[in-house]
Amino acid sequence: MKPAQIYQQYIWLINAFRRYRQMTLDELNEHWMREGVADGNPLPRTTFNRHRDAILDMFGVIIDCDVKDHYKYYIANPEVLLDDSLERWMLSTMTVGGVLSDSVSLKDRIILENVPAGEEYLETIISAIKAGKKILMQYQRFGADSYKKVVAPYALKLFHRRWYLLSFTGHHFATYSLDRMQAVNLTDEDFQMPADFSPQDYFAEYFGVLTDETPLTHVVVRAYGKTPNYLRTLPLHLSQRTTTVTTDYTDFSFDIRPTADFLGQLLTHADGLEILQPQELRARFQQQVESILQRYQK
Repeated sequence: MKPAQIYQQYIWLINAFRRYRQMTLDELNEHWMREGVADGNPLPRTTFNRHRDAILDMFGVIIDCDVKDHYKYYIANPEVLLDDSLERWMLSTMTVGGVLSDSVSLKDRIILENVPAGEEYLETIISAIKAGKKILMQYQRFGADSYKKVVAPYALKLFHRRWYLLSFTGHHFATYSLDRMQAVNLTDEDFQMPADFSPQDYFAEYFGVLTDETPLTHVVVRAYGKTPNYLRTLPLHLSQRTTTVTTDYTDFSFDIRPTADFLGQLLTHADGLEILQPQELRARFQQQVESILQRYQK
C-alpha cells in the first residue's frame, strides 16, 4: 500500500472518532466498509492497532478503549486537535489534501490562495530546529538593503499565508518572514532553547507576529450586523469572550496586547465593528479611520 493511502486511513480514523465519539471495533468496521476506505475490505484488529500507534506518533492523538463500556474506542485527548496546535494544522492540511487528491477532475472549480515565496527554506529551518543548530540567513526588509545574520531558530509560525521564524539573535528575540529571506544555510554553531521558554506562551498575548512592549489590555469591541457571526465562528484570539448579546449588536472582550496587527484585523471589519474600551485604543483606532477618510477626500 502506498504511504499516501496509509496516511489517508489515519486521517479517516481520527475524523471518524471526532464524528461518532465512541465506537466498538465492530461499529468502526461498519463505517470503514460502508465508506469504502480500503476498497470495501474490513479493518483487521492488527491493522487497527498499528494505525493507533502510528496516529499517536504522528499526531499525538491517543485512541483509547473503555473496557467498562462495551470496549468502545474513543479519542482520549481531544484537546490536542483544538486551536492552533501543529497536530490540528497537520490534520486539517492532510484532510484537505486527501479530499483534493480525489477531486483532480474538479481542479478548475476549487480555488486556493497563493502563498508567497519562502516555503523552500522550511526544510532547512526545521532541520536546524531539530538539530539545535543556528542558521545563517540573508535577509532583506522592505525598503532596505539585504544583510546576513546568524540566528538561533526557535519556532515557526504561519500567519495570514506567510511563514515567520521566531529567533534569538543573541541579544533579543526577532521575527523574520520567510518570503523576505534570500538564502538560508545551517551553521556548525549549536544553540539550546531554554527549557522554560514556550513559543506558544511568547505569542499568547498577541494577535499575529508583531511583538513589542504594548501593554496587556482589556479590550471591548461592539460588533454590528453580520459581524458577530464572523467573530463567533472564527475568534480573533484565545481570550475572546462574548459579554453582551442584543438584537442590534454583540459585545466581545479580549485580554490582549493590541499591536498594529490586531488593529489592522479589526479594520478589516470596516463599519461592522466599534472599539468601546479602553478609550486610548478607541482614539487610536479613530485616528486610523480618519486618516483613511482624508486620503479619499483628497
